[in-house]
Amino acid sequence: MKRVVITGAGTINALGHNVPDTLEAMREGRCGIRELEFRDVDRLSIRIGGQVRDYDPEARFNRQQMALYDRFTQFTLIAAREAIAQAGLVFSGELAARAGVVLGNSGGGMTTLDENYRSVYEDGKNRVHPFVVPKLMNNAAASHVSMEFNLKGPSFTVSTACASSNHAMAQAFQMVHGGMTPVMVTGGSESMLCFGGVKAWEGLRVMSKDGCRPFSANRNGMVQGEGAGIFVFEEYEHARARGAEILAEVAGYAMSSDAADIVMPSKQGASRAIKGALADARLNLSDVGYINAHGTGTAANDKTESAAVADVFGAHADRLMISSTKSMHGHLIGGTGAVELLACIMAVRDGVIAPTIGYQEPDPECALDVVPNVAREADVNVALSNAFAFGGLNAVLALKRFA
Repeated sequence: MKRVVITGAGTINALGHNVPDTLEAMREGRCGIRELEFRDVDRLSIRIGGQVRDYDPEARFNRQQMALYDRFTQFTLIAAREAIAQAGLVFSGELAARAGVVLGNSGGGMTTLDENYRSVYEDGKNRVHPFVVPKLMNNAAASHVSMEFNLKGPSFTVSTACASSNHAMAQAFQMVHGGMTPVMVTGGSESMLCFGGVKAWEGLRVMSKDGCRPFSANRNGMVQGEGAGIFVFEEYEHARARGAEILAEVAGYAMSSDAADIVMPSKQGASRAIKGALADARLNLSDVGYINAHGTGTAANDKTESAAVADVFGAHADRLMISSTKSMHGHLIGGTGAVELLACIMAVRDGVIAPTIGYQEPDPECALDVVPNVAREADVNVALSNAFAFGGLNAVLALKRFA
């Protein structure tokens, strides 16, 4: 089996339009959650989110592209361009034939869907643009990345709610690890911050009106975000032969299903995924120094996740650092695991642990070191990235410092 390393990373999210800006914001504990700005926001009960600000799509895409690219596709392409440029890869010949793209996404083109529902039902129009379907379909971003970069190998989209990105990256890892291809582009994206997207989430009654405070006793719900995180997963010998910079090593993963409830998380399902990732990566409990938590800021998730970590790590849980960067950039739903993997890379490569900001009151049911409010320097060899989705679908990735 092949070693898998990360040779490129790209992002756009509420904290920054690229990786350096995002990591700087994480180090500073900066909050990207603000008042939402879009049509009819005054009709919503929830009016905050991790929205991408100062973004001008017309400066990045031409008119023909804009007709085909929903906001989530735009974000994906921006992040992919950054990641592939950092990796220094050009896809041609045999490499192009074998390399592909696997992305995670939950909602697809929600902005396009919202706009066209308005056009038909509110404005009374009887026709929509002929490209509505290819613009809003979940696989649009993966398809456009494959076309822009000439990726002709296995390419598809994974949709498993909040675990979509982690499931996608796990699949990409397995393809490189198993020798199917030397390179995969992977990650995920989401852009549900439109009237219909937020209104639907309001109905679940899990949203906060004033901020995301994971693990804090006074937390009152999650906050949506938007954006993309894209990575180049590459077989180690292939990367070494061309002198590529290596950001981190992907050591293993695991997936599990709660098979219990459509919205309530299960400690047992989460525990199985964490244990499975450690086993797949051949790691001991004591090897892990940091966990990027799913950490949504809801009472159910935070208690269940804390219990699962305590169950798996036992006495070692007291020596673990576990933080939720959703407190800064919001919950990117299908794209969240991809942006959060950046915090894991920062931990193992730079020795900086992103904080859980907004933390105000200890919760005895979340009695872990959640790195409250201020980033921390630490020597970390292994980091885990947790994703526990609605539908009881779980995926955990293990990242190692490259050596």
